[in-house]
Amino acid sequence: MRAAAFTTPGGPEVLGTTDIPDPRPGPGQVRVRVRAAGVQPFDAAVQAGWEPPYAKGLGWPRIPGNEFAGVVDQVGDGAGWAVGAEVLGYNVLGCYAEYVVVGADQVTAKPAGMPWTVAGGFTAGTQTAYLALRQLGVSPGDTVLIHAAAGSVGTAAVQLARRWGATVIGTASEANQSYVRSLGATPVVYGEGLAERVRTLSPGGVHAALDGAGGAALDVSLALVKEPGRVLTLADHDRAESLGVQLVRGQRSADRLAELAGMYDRGELTFLVRRTYPLDQAAEAHREIETGHGRGKVVLTV
Repeated sequence: MRAAAFTTPGGPEVLGTTDIPDPRPGPGQVRVRVRAAGVQPFDAAVQAGWEPPYAKGLGWPRIPGNEFAGVVDQVGDGAGWAVGAEVLGYNVLGCYAEYVVVGADQVTAKPAGMPWTVAGGFTAGTQTAYLALRQLGVSPGDTVLIHAAAGSVGTAAVQLARRWGATVIGTASEANQSYVRSLGATPVVYGEGLAERVRTLSPGGVHAALDGAGGAALDVSLALVKEPGRVLTLADHDRAESLGVQLVRGQRSADRLAELAGMYDRGELTFLVRRTYPLDQAAEAHREIETGHGRGKVVLTV
């Protein structure tokens, strides 16, 4: 099979397409012919040399990618899926490829009306947003500050927080203000003076903050939220413990993914794919991700 992989960590240029032996499913596993795979900062970190501590048996060449959508084409004993089923799901690595083998409990049915590109990039952003907001205890009456509100996690987080009864203020660039407003948040431009702008928008204070940017965004969150435990950072892992803020805990699950996909299918959750790249342009996709800017999701088509 073709895969986008690397043999030496480094910048995006280390990623290239190569031929890898086709994987085979074991008991309780399915093989999926991948149609699309999401691209995210996690994958860029792997390409740069980070090894997730929970990734087992890492070898070379190494294939990034931890979310995908495609068609089940082989089924292991007891897996419970039919060949031909259209699914979306997740893995630790290995999704930038024509085929991926995962546990049968790592996929859920793709709604018929969900485009392949959306399905391929849907898992990580929506589940991360869900887990983070639940950890923060977001509930009706809260005012929540969401940094990087135009990104894939931010897009989902704004909508979920609003659905759960919160008022949302979302930071974004000037170009993305209208987009953030369309999701249901009050947009605000990030940068110098952000804390004052947020206080003007919410004189009653901010109850919780989801930081998708790190650095100054985390500092502003701590200045605005009384309880550090109601601040969660997705970006500033090294400072989290010393500042008393949260990191995302919990595991992705097919049941939660099914719930979120159902919301998309019913029109209760929108998900924007801003650009797609073919598999052999994975390096270009990573270059775009590493800029740290842009609305919605970048997705590889396979």
